Amino acid sequence: MEENTDQNSENTTFTNKQEAVQEVVQHLNNPVTDLKPIVKEYLGSVEKVFSDGNKFFFGDGSARVEIRVVSDEIIRVRLAPHSVFLEEFSYAVPVVDQKVTTFKLEELEDSYAVSTNTITCKIRKADFHISFLENQSQMVMSEDAVPMHWEENAEFGGYYVYATKVCQQEENFFGLGDKSGNMNLRGRHFQNWNTDAYSFGWDQDPLYRTIPFYTGVHDKAAYGIFFDNTFRSYFDFGKEDNSKTSFWADGGELQYYFIHGPHMMDVVKRYQTLTGTHPMPPKWALGYHQCRWSYYPEKKVKEIAEGFRSRNIPCDAIYLDIDYMDGYRCFTWNKTHFPDPKRMIKELANDGF
Repeated sequence: MEENTDQNSENTTFTNKQEAVQEVVQHLNNPVTDLKPIVKEYLGSVEKVFSDGNKFFFGDGSARVEIRVVSDEIIRVRLAPHSVFLEEFSYAVPVVDQKVTTFKLEELEDSYAVSTNTITCKIRKADFHISFLENQSQMVMSEDAVPMHWEENAEFGGYYVYATKVCQQEENFFGLGDKSGNMNLRGRHFQNWNTDAYSFGWDQDPLYRTIPFYTGVHDKAAYGIFFDNTFRSYFDFGKEDNSKTSFWADGGELQYYFIHGPHMMDVVKRYQTLTGTHPMPPKWALGYHQCRWSYYPEKKVKEIAEGFRSRNIPCDAIYLDIDYMDGYRCFTWNKTHFPDPKRMIKELANDGF
């Protein structure tokens, strides 16, 4: 009797599992017809405002924007599409807040204004357009062409995030790290993604070093934008539309710093207060360095070193490049070409390299 009861129970369980599997299979085989198309979503009108110390929050009922006063000349902007910000973190900026003399929030007829003693960030109530002004001259240094926006990234999850600014008629742009071609970036489009681009040519992009920071100059005044995002990012300086400049990324947060000048050197110095500066280089780093695509084996390296010394040509460093490695793997040595790297390096050091 007990055996029959157990058997009936097992049959019932098996039947339930079969039905569940069939239901899943049936669901998977049915086409989904009620999915909404993926479209760009834009900030709407400002509906809610509150503050927390040097951070000011503006919401449109769904998304939220944080305006953070970093210093008298630097203001950070962050976007949370669903009003939930990611945990505060940056590979580039170890400490966000700096010294601020004074700041305040004012409600004007058509906008809100977050001000320091040097600059003002205005957030327009009707359409969430953000602009930055220099207090003394009231010159608009940077302003949105359209509100910040985002779009679902169906391939990798998360959101593409976008910011589009007005491109002034006589505005010029500089920066972004390694970029071949003209120094002025106006009228060009760039992808920021570190790439091993051996023997690159004119206007080739992307290249080895990418820095999501640029300086805009117009009306004899400069400002900077630092887009603090580690995803693959893009910059368009009036190429697609001569009246607009844009930056966007495949994911992560839309988080950028507006850095006031008014001179280019002021912008760069203040950018360095965010990310830091490199230490003072050693004396040998200022000397002559001999570099080409690889010297190997060890015998060739020693010949080069001896050639400089025998001819009394000053030289402080020799680059081995990639062929010292085992299969081009970092932190390895090709034992055939360099059987005793520790000894070789010591001998070169004794000879002043």
